[in-house]
Amino acid sequence: MLTATFLHCQGVGEVTERDLWGSGIRSWSDFLERSEQSLPPRARSQLVREHVAESAKRLAARDGAWFARMLRPAHHWRVYPELGRRIAYLDIETTGGYGPGDLTVVGLYDGLRVRQFVKGDNLDEFPEALAGVELIVTFFGTGFDLPFLRRAFRMEFPQPHVDLCFALKRLGYRGGLKSVERQFGIRRSNETEGLTGMDAVRLWAEYQRGNEAALHTLLSYNAEDITSLETLWLAAYPRLVEHCGAPS
Repeated sequence: MLTATFLHCQGVGEVTERDLWGSGIRSWSDFLERSEQSLPPRARSQLVREHVAESAKRLAARDGAWFARMLRPAHHWRVYPELGRRIAYLDIETTGGYGPGDLTVVGLYDGLRVRQFVKGDNLDEFPEALAGVELIVTFFGTGFDLPFLRRAFRMEFPQPHVDLCFALKRLGYRGGLKSVERQFGIRRSNETEGLTGMDAVRLWAEYQRGNEAALHTLLSYNAEDITSLETLWLAAYPRLVEHCGAPS
C-alpha cells in the first residue's frame, strides 16, 4: 500500500490521491513515468514530483521513521507490507497507577515468538527488544501503552504505529479489545476467558503477595492480548485498503 500512497506529499489530499488512482497511476513509479500534463492538476507541481522521488529513496533505505513523520498517524497503516518485515504487536500491564514505577509487564509478539518483560526480572531489557522493528501495532496504544512507556523508559517510538482501536473504528467496529475480538470470532483460553484490565491489576497484586500462579495467569492474559492483535491486524489490513479505495 505504501508505494500507492501519495497523501504524504505536500498539497496532495484524499481527493487528489483518488484522482491519481483513477487516472491509472497505481504507484510512485507510475507517477514518475508520467509527463506533467498527464497528471491531475493538483499533482503537477515539481514539489510533488520531488517528494515522490524522495519517497522511493526513503523506502529503499527502509527509513520508516521518515514515513512516520510524513504521514498522519491515522495513515500509518499504509506502510504495510513494504515496511512490515519486523512487526511488534505490543501491550502493557500496570499496577493501575500512572507513574513510571507502575509498569509491570510489557509483551511483544513478532508473529513467531512472544517475549515478555516483567518488573523485577527483565523489564529493563524491553527498549533493546525494539531495535530493528519497522511497525508497532497496539490497541489504544496511542492513549495508553506508548505514553506510559515513554514515561517509564524516557524513550521515543520513531516507527510507524498502527493503533487498531482507531483503525477498526473507521471500519465500523466499536468497543474495547475483548469486545472487538468477539466480533471477529476470537476466543480466549479457559484460563483467561472473562479477564479484564482490572483483573491484570489484581493478579499483579496477588503475585506481589507471593502467589506465583497469579503471575502465570497474568502473563497468559498478556500473551493472548498481543497474539490476538496479529489476527485483528491481518483481518483489518485488506479492509482498510478497500475502505480507502486504493487500486487492487
